[in-house]
Amino acid sequence: MKLLLLEPFASAWEKSDPFEAAFTIQGENYRDMGDRKTSRFEFAGNAYFVKTHAGVGVREILKNLLYFRIPVLGAENEYRAILRIKELSVDTMTAAAFGRRGWNPAAERSFLITEALEPTIPLDEYCNPGLLSEMGVSARRALVRKLAEISRTLHENGVNHRDYYLCHFLLDTSDQCADRPLHSRPLYLIDLHRVQLRRKTPQRWKLKDMAGLVYSARQVGFDRRDFFRLIASYRQRPLKQVLRQEKAFWGKVVKVADKLHAKGLRKGYHE
Repeated sequence: MKLLLLEPFASAWEKSDPFEAAFTIQGENYRDMGDRKTSRFEFAGNAYFVKTHAGVGVREILKNLLYFRIPVLGAENEYRAILRIKELSVDTMTAAAFGRRGWNPAAERSFLITEALEPTIPLDEYCNPGLLSEMGVSARRALVRKLAEISRTLHENGVNHRDYYLCHFLLDTSDQCADRPLHSRPLYLIDLHRVQLRRKTPQRWKLKDMAGLVYSARQVGFDRRDFFRLIASYRQRPLKQVLRQEKAFWGKVVKVADKLHAKGLRKGYHE
C-alpha cells in the first residue's frame, strides 16, 4: 500500500479509512468512465478534484499488452507525473492526497486528490482568431515560444503527455494576472494520467505530442507562421537549419495533425 495525506486530509482522515473516505466523496461529477471517476468538491474551505480508480480489469490490461502499450493501472501514474513535471518547473497540478492498495494489478484501488486550479480557462477556449489577431505580433510570438519551451522541457527530460492538446493547458485568469501579458501568466498542464516517464523520450512520442499540439492550435486560429515559429523555438535553432536537418520529422508531424483534423471532422468535433 502507498499513502500520502497532506493537510487538511491528514487530520480529517486520521481515524478513518482514507480509501473509503476518498471513494465516497460527494461532489460535482466531471467524468465517469466506470472504473475511473473525476469529481470536484469543496473541503475545509478550499476546492479540490478527486480521481478514483477502481481497477481496470484483466481484459483492459491484455488489450494494452496486445498493442505493446503499458496499461495505466490507477492514480499512481498521474501522481508520479505531477511530481516529475513540478521538478522541471512546468506549471501543473498540486497533489493533496494519494493512495494505492491491492496486490492484483487488475483490481487495485487508488485515488488522487489535487488542488483545484481556479479561476482558469482551457487555452483552446480562450484563444480564437480574433483574439490572436488583436494580441499583436510580439505577444503572439511569446505565447508560441512558451508552448514550445514547455514542450521542449518535457521531451528533453523523458516526459511525453500522449494527449497533448491546448485543452489540457489551463490559463490563469485570476485578478492578480489580469494585467499581465498572456505569455507571462501561469499555464497549467493537466490530464496527466497517461503521461509516460523515461530517461529519454522516443521520437515517435515526441512526434505524437507535437502533432496533437499543432492540430489543436490550428483549430483556434494559429497559422503557418506560428507553426514555423514553434519549430524554431522548440529546437532552439534557426528555422532553415531545423527544416534542412529534420524535414522528415516535421513532415510527419503535419501528416499526423492532418489525420487528427480529418478524424475530428468525421466525429463532429469541429467543422
